[in-house]
Amino acid sequence: MAGSDENHPGVIGPANVQGGLHAGVGKFTAAAGNSRRALSNINRNLIEARVNKKGLSEKQSICCRNPPIPVHRPITRKFAAQLANNQPEQEDKKSAISIPISSESEDCSTIDADHYKSTGDFSLPMFVQHTEAMLEEIDRMDEVQMEDVVEEPVVDIDSCDKNNPLAVVEYIDDLYNFYMKAEKSSCVSPSYMEQQCDINERMRGILIDWLIEVHYKFELMDETLYLTVNVIDRFLAVHPVVRKKLQLVGVTAMLLACKYEEVSVPVVEDLILISDKAYTRKEVLDMEKLMVTSLQFNLSVPTQYVFMRRFLKAAQSDKKLELLSFFLIELCLVEYDMLKFTPSLLAAAAIYTAQYTLSGSRQWSKTNEWYTSYSQDQLMECSKLMITFHQKAGTGKLTGVHRKYSTSKFGYAAKTQPANFLLEKERMMN
Repeated sequence: MAGSDENHPGVIGPANVQGGLHAGVGKFTAAAGNSRRALSNINRNLIEARVNKKGLSEKQSICCRNPPIPVHRPITRKFAAQLANNQPEQEDKKSAISIPISSESEDCSTIDADHYKSTGDFSLPMFVQHTEAMLEEIDRMDEVQMEDVVEEPVVDIDSCDKNNPLAVVEYIDDLYNFYMKAEKSSCVSPSYMEQQCDINERMRGILIDWLIEVHYKFELMDETLYLTVNVIDRFLAVHPVVRKKLQLVGVTAMLLACKYEEVSVPVVEDLILISDKAYTRKEVLDMEKLMVTSLQFNLSVPTQYVFMRRFLKAAQSDKKLELLSFFLIELCLVEYDMLKFTPSLLAAAAIYTAQYTLSGSRQWSKTNEWYTSYSQDQLMECSKLMITFHQKAGTGKLTGVHRKYSTSKFGYAAKTQPANFLLEKERMMN
């Protein structure tokens, strides 16, 4: 006896295929379809995204201990339950971060670090933290470089004189390099006065202080004064002189300097008259022969004035700075102790001290250091001595330089307050 189809509702007979589904059978089929769609949704929501192959070794080791379940495995009730049981365990492990990604990019994933920082639900992967640390370090280094002080450039002080043939811009550097070497041969020993039996350092100072006044009254060129002092020292260093002939040496040295530097030279009678007729014309001419012979007719020497003109140009000085610098260096001409310094160092120290006196701060620029070849430390000893001379310039017997620079012609440079604060600062540091 054939069984009725009613006892097997899940069997579809031929009639059903040809004529359509019965009502009860249609309901079952719809229910089965809905069940499969629900399982596929579970599958999509629970599948763990693949992480980039360049992930950390720590995460790779965790993945090796818990191998991922193949995506192509059929979804059964038992498999769905297994997925549901594994999900809480993966969430409890902080080192394994599950990042949902689209199925279109399974090989790599893009992580928004700012998003994870804002949510606070997950800790950033270590490679993201390292990347951010590197970027922060680069930014910090850039900021430090921006904060670095830009080194002061050296100014070309001869650029404005390129069209001036008298400035000899093409040869000016070579000229002053030669002067720096030649000045050593024109300097005298700072202890040459020990060889003199009848004169001393104080007498030399009196003579030069008097010659500065004579130079001012005759309105001679500045170069003449510095060459006069140089000729006196060089002659006294090689020839002994008695006391009563010392003024004759000074007058004759000025006559030689005038013949070398001046356009209009004072006559011998004028020099005899200025010396209160203490000497005759013959005595002056005889001393002139003796001096040029002793000096081997060498009057072409670099003096302080030669370097002053160049260094003042490098300092981009104004009239006030120039007059104060010359006031300080003329004070040094009188002092025997300043013979231990070269003319170039004296010129640089005078400008440095004048700058410090006027501004109240050190302003020895890279340009000054480049053209003078002296740093602040090299000038400090000479500068402190100049400040001491400035303090006592108006007192004592040798006040010729102070009176000269107390006139309007020289801008009252002698009335400038000395840089006492520099000496006080040095005492506090010591």
